[in-house]
Amino acid sequence: MSHKEKLLLFDIDSKKISISHQAELLGISRSSVYYKPVVDEYDLLLKRLIDKQYTLTPFYGSRKMTEQLRRDEHAVNRKRIQRLMREMGLEAIYQKPRLSEPHPGHTIYPYLLRNVAIDRKDQVWAADITYIPLARGFMYLVAIMDWWSRYVLAWKTSTTLDAAFCLEALEMALKFGKPEIFNTDQGTQFTSNAFVKMVKDNGIDISMDGRGRCMDNIFTERLWRSLKYENVYLMQYETVSEGRQGIHCYFGFYNDDRLHQALKYRTPAEVYFQRTS
Repeated sequence: MSHKEKLLLFDIDSKKISISHQAELLGISRSSVYYKPVVDEYDLLLKRLIDKQYTLTPFYGSRKMTEQLRRDEHAVNRKRIQRLMREMGLEAIYQKPRLSEPHPGHTIYPYLLRNVAIDRKDQVWAADITYIPLARGFMYLVAIMDWWSRYVLAWKTSTTLDAAFCLEALEMALKFGKPEIFNTDQGTQFTSNAFVKMVKDNGIDISMDGRGRCMDNIFTERLWRSLKYENVYLMQYETVSEGRQGIHCYFGFYNDDRLHQALKYRTPAEVYFQRTS
């Protein structure tokens, strides 16, 4: 576990186990529990603006993003925007947000879905990660969706970009069954040995988006836009826990109540579970 993940396990208000003992068990110093990192409020503001613009125009790199922010009367230079986009996991030369780089030692699988007709549930699942801005920071969100029904099978949040929260989401999704094909991008979370093994152990074929091809996973791209414009940007969550709860409620609405024109004005749950309205 990373240092940040260990800190999230601390229960400062616990009456059963002391802070010192918790720190000892987790192998970190007691002083780090109370450390408060310095937050650059203007950087957080710029990240929120970048995320919103990138959701609207996923083809914008750092050059266009810098010019857009200048047009909106923010005195920024390209070097700063490049740094912020790198911290957010956005790569300037690619069409879609790239929240992780391929690991040079990991196997990259071909894209299997070109010209494939998607006509049944559990034929294709897809997973993707997005950046969620908060008032005092940010977190990452992974979601797994059934392509045919648009039903969101599982989701998890994390303050780091390791593979653990993606594995947890996959375990949750597999409780519904298993797909014939599982599609992801080429990020290290999805090409990690643990993630690939779990997919293969369930007899699922692996498909991966081509680099720079934001349309290969178009349904999750649309999901992120709906989530952000219908919930995240409106609610402006303050904390990680508040964001997690709000996103949990939104996905409940998205699955069970939100009508989709592409589904003939049915909900994803009605289509996935073959229910009538």
